[in-house]
Amino acid sequence: MEKVLNMEESIFDLVNRHPEALEIMVELGFRDIAKPGMLQTAGRFMTLSKGIKLKKMDTDTVKQTFQRHGFKVLE
Repeated sequence: MEKVLNMEESIFDLVNRHPEALEIMVELGFRDIAKPGMLQTAGRFMTLSKGIKLKKMDTDTVKQTFQRHGFKVLE
């Protein structure tokens, strides 16, 4: 199965489809998403692109990290 990451999809949906994405996000600096309850609450409306802006991260770095883990990244 191809691993596809849509930057506008909710983090909740992404992690439900690809559980390994949670570990990648924590590695990138999205540590709050691993806290109990965060995925079920904030993760339902937070997208990866919103999280990148919120954390003032480099979009290309995030995309490249997911690509190294075998994901195809969609805008």
